[in-house]
Amino acid sequence: MNRWLIANARLVNEGRVVETDIRIRHGRIERIDSELTTRAGETMIDAGGRYVMPGMIDSQVHFREPGLTRKGNIASESRAAVAGGITSYMEMPDTSPPTTTRQGLADKFSRAAGRSTANYSFYLGASKDNLEEVRATNAREACALKVFMGSSAGDLLIDKPETLAGIFEHSPLMVVTHCEDTPTIERNLAAAIARYGKDIPALAHAEIRSHDACLKSTTLALELARRHGTRLHVLHLTTAEEMALFDSGPVAGKQITGEVCIHHLYFIDEDYEALGNLIKCNPSIKTAADRRALRRALRDDRMDLIATDHAPHLLNEKTGSYEAAAAGLPLVQYALPAAWSLVASRVLTPERLVEKTAHNPAIRFQLAERGFVREGYWADLVMIDEHRRTIVDNQPMLSQCGWTPFAGRKLPATVAATWVNGHLVWRDGLLTGVVPGQKLGFSRDC
Repeated sequence: MNRWLIANARLVNEGRVVETDIRIRHGRIERIDSELTTRAGETMIDAGGRYVMPGMIDSQVHFREPGLTRKGNIASESRAAVAGGITSYMEMPDTSPPTTTRQGLADKFSRAAGRSTANYSFYLGASKDNLEEVRATNAREACALKVFMGSSAGDLLIDKPETLAGIFEHSPLMVVTHCEDTPTIERNLAAAIARYGKDIPALAHAEIRSHDACLKSTTLALELARRHGTRLHVLHLTTAEEMALFDSGPVAGKQITGEVCIHHLYFIDEDYEALGNLIKCNPSIKTAADRRALRRALRDDRMDLIATDHAPHLLNEKTGSYEAAAAGLPLVQYALPAAWSLVASRVLTPERLVEKTAHNPAIRFQLAERGFVREGYWADLVMIDEHRRTIVDNQPMLSQCGWTPFAGRKLPATVAATWVNGHLVWRDGLLTGVVPGQKLGFSRDC
């Protein structure tokens, strides 16, 4: 069934909330009008005044395929994503093998076809020796070029100045960076070992993956981008100091943009006491003051996007000693319910949340016909019930890893329904079994 009439919706779109109906036909939004009636062959869903909005476009996920599929895979994690209100995602290159060639990109697209419930694209990863491959990449072959400026292993760690300069100067793709300074982290870790021995507490992660490590690397990325005129997007920023480096204003026309992630907007370092290594992630979750700064930066448009950095690990990979515990959290299944805490606490309005989760990702990554509720656009929609909390423990875990850092919590809203390309994929806590995900298209020059 691909013909729907969503009646009595409170449509959140392009800075407004309006009461209207939405007709979906052949995967696209055919009509937006307040006086639509059901046609033959059409299924009507009464929104009953609930919010309907464009689905979240998650610009940062790790779905672990190929090579790490004991943790997750494209099929399992995309199912979890639509449950959380994510209708499109962009997946990172740190798989096994890493995605550092066009052949590797083609392999990932092949794996996703027919198996991804949400729409998809993939990053090309920069390595120590693949500059020519980067330069030869068509601007529509990948969503962007991922550069690990610290916090990685093997060839994906780029720390030589001449290699970084070449990437920033010659990449035909937007450069997207993970910014943490490795020498600073290594010094901090040595100091922690000297202080604690083998019993480093989880709280020390915020000291090891420190403010200085983030600020130094982010400052370098911005300097390189300005020197070479590079389009730059900085991922998962975490500190108040970094916020001061970015300009305020609308995302359209910006050379440099920034992103914050749901877990850094939700948790603070005090949560390490209860959750320990379960919330160990890179960059680290930091202080309440840093969280306030991130939230302010969203309000004043210094920060442009909200993402998840979904990174599933098996529970036994998270529960050992600090040094042995893997870094990363499964987050997509509760993405919009957790992000709605920003609305519930009046940090953002629904309109501004949609801007950060749907409109701005579509603009920044130049996605074609996505991210807005417009006639003729693909029908990637989410219905949010703000009057019904998500009781996390009452839901089955859809991510393959089988756990969530939100266990025991009640999130302030529920994803009542999700449509991808006009297909209903999630409704009232259940997957429908439809797998309609498509390769994302771009409105950019080759």
